[in-house]
Amino acid sequence: MYLLGYDIGTSSVKASLVDASTGKCVATDFYPKQEAPIKALKQGWAEQDPESWWKHLKDVTAAILASSGVNPKDIKAIGFSYQMHGLVCIDKERRPLRDSIIWCDSRAVPYGEKAFIELGADKCLGHLLNSPGNFTAAKLQWVKQNEPEIFERIYKIMLPADYIAMKMTGEIVTTPEGLSEMMLWDFRNNAPAAFLMDYYGYGHDILPRVVPTFSDQGHLTAEAASELGLAEGTPITYRAGDQPNNALSLNVFEPGEIASTAGTSGVVYGVNGTVDYDPLSRVNNFAHVNHDGENVRIGVLACINGTGILNSWVKRNIAPEGCSYNDMNRLAAEVPVGSEGVSILPFGNGAERLLENRQIGCSMHGINFNVHDRRHIMRAAQEGIVFSFMYGIEIMQQIGLPVTKIHAGHANMFLSPVFRDTLAGVTGAVIDLFDTDGSVGAAKGAGMGAGIYRDHNEAFATLDLIEQITPPADRAPYLEAYALWKERLANELGR
Repeated sequence: MYLLGYDIGTSSVKASLVDASTGKCVATDFYPKQEAPIKALKQGWAEQDPESWWKHLKDVTAAILASSGVNPKDIKAIGFSYQMHGLVCIDKERRPLRDSIIWCDSRAVPYGEKAFIELGADKCLGHLLNSPGNFTAAKLQWVKQNEPEIFERIYKIMLPADYIAMKMTGEIVTTPEGLSEMMLWDFRNNAPAAFLMDYYGYGHDILPRVVPTFSDQGHLTAEAASELGLAEGTPITYRAGDQPNNALSLNVFEPGEIASTAGTSGVVYGVNGTVDYDPLSRVNNFAHVNHDGENVRIGVLACINGTGILNSWVKRNIAPEGCSYNDMNRLAAEVPVGSEGVSILPFGNGAERLLENRQIGCSMHGINFNVHDRRHIMRAAQEGIVFSFMYGIEIMQQIGLPVTKIHAGHANMFLSPVFRDTLAGVTGAVIDLFDTDGSVGAAKGAGMGAGIYRDHNEAFATLDLIEQITPPADRAPYLEAYALWKERLANELGR
């Protein structure tokens, strides 16, 4: 018995087949092999053709079926992870009316800001837990104002996985978690956000039918099964955006648990057990995968744009030629905690919501030409990234989210001992590093939705713990370095 998970990303569609009994991945692949293109017709725009996701899905399905030799009839459930906040508009014939406006497109910012001002912070934050911002609801308003002929023909709007699932099952559905990504879920009323729909002038029937995150969400049609090489009638039983799904993949479900990633950009995603928000809207709040009206689970997300991209910049411009990331980690470890007074603010990759949408750039502080060398910069870069994570965690703590444990994939910046030890030292949290990814998580989520697993503890009982990092007995050097970093950040922000 097998479970199939898809991750519909920006650069590719990944698929994994998981043996339900052992929890082990038996086949995984991704398409296209070169990064999928993003259309940028104007500066700040980003679009993709939804039909390209379907093509890549067909290619990767064929690849994993061929490599595994699994009989499609033995696949008992399908789950999805997907790039968040995208807007797909379809007509009554269920055809896309335009390319999808994806997550990194910024054209809708003015429409979200205008709604936030006119509806008021108390209304938006109290019900949406966020500003309408640049999310899906505001993207649709851009279409309404700039492409009225398309807006008039819209039958339904949906997220990327909603569209692909519709292609597979014929069912047009989404989840409370998905609507919260769109900024169309009212947490106070536990229902779609009618007040924002009315403000923007959207008919309420434009939304898909709402189903639970873990549930029977439709079955493969004969036509879709034939195209994909799968078995007719196979159920889709789970879907979630990539960050909530990443947390699921790391078995993060309960208040106080945190999932973190540190690739090109970095994310700290914590689970809160109360409906609360940051009054400055510096973090995003979404319904977590196991949120419902009785069991409050809010995913609180802090995003840092300048994470791995800072480390790679240091590698290209500061490290000696031929120096690998492992070499950089070794050199950074030769310098004491705190980099002997050097601090780096890692905000050189655009405006940071964490800083109230300020764009302050990356800056280095405290360099003494007679003391410091490239090793100090290498360490200060990693420490600066960690300290930006801690800055986000402190915001989470202010809204009532305790931090007890951090779960992360054994990848990217978490391969660095300096990075891991600094994060444990400054947060005081235990860090568990696992071998998993989004498509494997989506497969196990499908197993939960299909009732194959009783709960998440059973689903992730076989999750491979690679390493556990515990906080040092003496955290003072880390806390002192963080205090200096925060002081320098406050000076940059003019506070």
